[in-house]
Parts: sequence; C-alpha cells; structure tokens
Amino acid sequence: MAALAVSLVLFGACGKGIVCPDGGLRAVVDGQSVKVYFSDAGRDGVPAVQMHVGVVTSSADFDSGLVLGKVYGKKKVLDDYPMVAGKRKHCHNEAAEKIYSYKNPAGETMDVIFRLYNDGIAVRYVLPEGTEIMEDRTAYLIPDGTERWISPLKTDYESFFPPATDGSPSTERMWPRPEPGRWAYPALYQPSEGKFVLICEADLRRGNSASSLDNSDDSQVYTVHLTGPSILGDGMSPWRMAIVGSLADVVESTLVTDLSQPAEFDADWIEPGVSSWVYWAYNHGSKDFIRNVEYIDLAADMGWPYCLVDWEWPQMENGNIDEVLDYAHEKGVRINLWYNSGTSWIGEGAPQPQDRMVDAATREKEMQWLEDHGVSGIKVDFFLPDDAKMVDYYLDILEDASRHHLMVDFHGCTVPRGWQRTWPNLMSMESVYGAEWYNNGPAMTSRAAAHNATLPFTRNVIGPMDYTPGTFSDSQFPHITTYAHELALPILFESGLQHMPDRPDVYDGLPRDVQTLLSGLPAAWEDTRLLSGYPADHAVIARRYGDEWYIAGINGRDEARDLSFSLESLGLADSSVFTLFADGAEPREFRIGSVIPGGSLSVPCLPRGGFVLAQNVFTE
Repeated sequence: MAALAVSLVLFGACGKGIVCPDGGLRAVVDGQSVKVYFSDAGRDGVPAVQMHVGVVTSSADFDSGLVLGKVYGKKKVLDDYPMVAGKRKHCHNEAAEKIYSYKNPAGETMDVIFRLYNDGIAVRYVLPEGTEIMEDRTAYLIPDGTERWISPLKTDYESFFPPATDGSPSTERMWPRPEPGRWAYPALYQPSEGKFVLICEADLRRGNSASSLDNSDDSQVYTVHLTGPSILGDGMSPWRMAIVGSLADVVESTLVTDLSQPAEFDADWIEPGVSSWVYWAYNHGSKDFIRNVEYIDLAADMGWPYCLVDWEWPQMENGNIDEVLDYAHEKGVRINLWYNSGTSWIGEGAPQPQDRMVDAATREKEMQWLEDHGVSGIKVDFFLPDDAKMVDYYLDILEDASRHHLMVDFHGCTVPRGWQRTWPNLMSMESVYGAEWYNNGPAMTSRAAAHNATLPFTRNVIGPMDYTPGTFSDSQFPHITTYAHELALPILFESGLQHMPDRPDVYDGLPRDVQTLLSGLPAAWEDTRLLSGYPADHAVIARRYGDEWYIAGINGRDEARDLSFSLESLGLADSSVFTLFADGAEPREFRIGSVIPGGSLSVPCLPRGGFVLAQNVFTE
C-alpha cells in the first residue's frame, strides 16, 4: 500500500481538521491521509491513528489519484439510546461529523463521512445505491516497535491475541491454520505511553461483506480485506472505526453500537440471564434425557432462568425434547435449543439438527414450533466465512427470531459488529477462544490466565462474548487457574446469556457463599468501569447492577502478586460493605469475608489467581 506511505509523508499544514465535541481528539484529513491526535499531544506529537481511505468498485477506482474537493455537512452527532444487555444499559456518545467529497481522474465522485467521537474515529464511504465494492483500500499504519495484540484470522475467530511489537506473520499453531498476514477484528495497539487504539468495523447491513485486516504486502500496513464483494444496498459502506483513548476508554466504549442502527422492534420481552449448560462436562449430554433433567434441576436450584440443550437433541435417548420442555416448564426453567446453521459442518455425520435454519420456509416453520412450545431462544452454530451471503443469513435469523420472540446466540461465528443494538434479541456470540477449548487441546491449560487477562481489552470490548465461564473442575485438559480466578470470569466477561458449564455436583460442592453469589449473578449491567489492568497482565473491572457493584479481578501472571486499584470512580458511600471472594491458601480454596474498602484496595492473588468483590452479598 504505497499510497498510504506516500500520503503520510506528505502530511502537512494544508490538512482539513475535525475536533471531537469534548476537545480531547483532533483529526487532520490531508487528501486520502487521516491522522488522529490526542489534543494534549501538541502538533508534533505521535498520531494515535494513521489511516488511508479509498475503495475500488466494480466500475470505478476511488483509490488511485483521488483529489479532495469540498467539505460540507458539518454537524454534531448525538447517540443516546437504551440497550437490553451489554456493558451499559444507557449509552451516550457525541461526535463531530463532516463529509469530504473526492474526485477520481475519471471525474467520478465519492463522498466519505468522517466522524470524530470523544472516544474514536469512524469513516464511511457513500456511493450510489447498489454500488458493488470489490476492494476496500482503507488501511491503518502500525509502525514496527508498536506494542499490539491482534488475533490471527480464523473462520470461527477462536484464536489467542499474542502480544507483538511488529507485524510478522503469526506463529500460532491452530486449526484451521490461519493464513499468514491475515488478522481478525478487533485489533488493539498502543501508539504511545498510556494511549491505546482498538480497530474494528460496525453496522454491517444486508448485502455487505464483512472484512478483516491484511498486512501481507507491507507488515506495517494493515489493509481492510473484504471477505467477498460488498453491495451498498443503501449507498453506504459499513463504518471503518477505531476506539481511541486510555485502556479505560477502550474497555468502557460503546462505539461499535453507537455507530449501528437503532433497534428494529420493541424488546420488552427479552430477558438476559444465566443458563446451565451440559456440553462442557458431558459432550454428548443433550442426547440423554436424564442429563438434561440434571441440568434443568441445576438451573432451578441455582435460581438461573435458563438451560441450554445443546447438539444432538433430536437423537435423545430415555425421553424426547417434548418431555424435556414439559419438565423444564414444571421447574420454572426456560429452555434454549441448539441448531446447526446448515452451512459449514453438514452432510452425513454432521451434528443434528442441521436442516432447520438455512431455508427460509423451513426456518419459519421451526421457529413457529419453538414459539408454540415456549422455547426462549436458539443457539446457531458452525457458520461459513462471513461474505455478504453469510451476513444476510445472520440477519435473516435475527429478524425471523425476533418475530417469534426468540433470543439468539451465534457460535462458530463472526465477531460482533453492532448487531446487538439493531437486533437486541442477539444475546451473545462465541467468536472467542473460550473454556470449551479445555475439551479440545492442551493449550488452554498453560495460557488461560494471560489470555483471560487479554480478552477484556480486545474481544469483549466490541460485544457480548459466550466464553462459557465458571469452570471449577477439570475437563479433558486441566485448568491451573485458581477457583477465585474462575469465579471472577462470569463478571469480568460480558454476555447477555451467561452459560455456566460445570457439573451440578461441582456447583453443589462450592462454599455456600459462593453458591449465593452465583445464584444472583446478573447477565446485563447498568454500567462498566475498568479499575486497573493491562493486556495479558491483569484486569480489574467493576460492573453495576441496580445500585450494587460487582468487581472482578484476575492475575494473568504465573507468580503471586497484589492487585491494587482505586474505587473513587464508583461513588461508593464510606460505609459500603462488600463480600470478598479471594484466593485461599491453595489454588482450589477460597478466602471469604466482609470488607469496607474505602477509596482503594489491594487484594493478594496467587499465581493465575483472582477475586470478586460483591456489594451487599453478605457471608453467613
């Protein structure tokens, strides 16, 4: 991408600028070059974001030789809206917007909308309705020497975020093998001390192909790579966006949903919540009616509203799905059911049911049956790469499910790109190297602590993450994180459906105070604050439910340490009482007691340890 390097070198005083509403960021647009600065950095400061803009359509080149013409449409953008689930129920953001008109050598014009938010920048291309974009040439310069955490691209987005200081191809040994030079969203990097940028995209609409990043031509230049041709049905591309600020700004940002379309329907019927889940402990457990009963009983005993019946339920033995639904109804537990998307793992031997979602007429019939039988939601798994056809399929499922009052959890899928605002029945998406991988290989055992301490700053920033936390026992491969570390994860990780995967006897054997905490665990939050952290090192996050704060912290290192943090941003009363669930003397023991933390706190953690502070959850 030589044009990017040239345009950045030519950056000068002639550039046209935008300042965000609170004055903390300023952007300069000079031809196809865009630089975003922190306002306190000065004119010669290091840019936080360095971008190149341009696209190639099926009939025109809007990347080579563009001339910047008029700038118009200056306005202030106000985003203020509710969310059913997520890191914040009331979202508010502001941006300054300008439209820049470009002309190519053939005399054809393209408009580019630039928005500079208080916490980031967003860019969108505007072309005639129905334009087919063949190549998106948007690119980000991340110079060598810049610390970064970017995941190698896989179809299911289930990868680690290995720390690096250059753009060399990943050495991760994973299946399927990531293609060298291809990287997934979100991409986090640190342009200067204490300042961070998280790159993603938002507001994918029908006809749009999702994108990723490609630095195979130049290791320092990450260019947007479309999965396939992208049709601009309404004349606008998805947003190319970057969250910009401190780590707290990144973690607390709602920019992905701020940039997405408002909800399409009244969401009063949607209820986020915790669910029991049989698969992690018993891979084929959903085939057994008795196992399903055990997990329905677990949900009822723990006060969790949901139970997920996973793959192979049509082949159930010792009973059938109608009996499962009847039993769950008697116990006051709502059932969600697993489906194969019918696009990736298909054919003889593929997990069932595989033929009930991909066809519109069959899907409508199945969803009507689900609604008639009181099923609360669906988990749809195993999707193909996210070209425009696959994006349309995701959106078709969400739209049809909303009409039948069904919540949706996508697995083996793409990452969130703002659909959770437009379709609030989208409760979670997997697209994460989560606890399920304790079943699949040995890597999670040694890398889980650092990986878990990276996810709050990367994958979980952009939307709900079905990591399936809360695993205290060992699956096929052991965990060496502590019990307190595992207890922290359902609070540290945000998901509108939080699946708890361990065996009923394991939860029953936990201390009563731990059971009390898990029984009342929220799955949607009023507010979220980062109190302390750094990728792969540690994370301490506070989440508010009603008037009560839950604080979760984990140690990503292999040595013992104290995690220290301030509570001043939470506005706590001096007499606020918390229950502390911390590491005991041994990794699989708890230390539990009441504390009045005051303005700050320091919690000792074992290697790969953690803690939870829960307000007004009292010990016996």
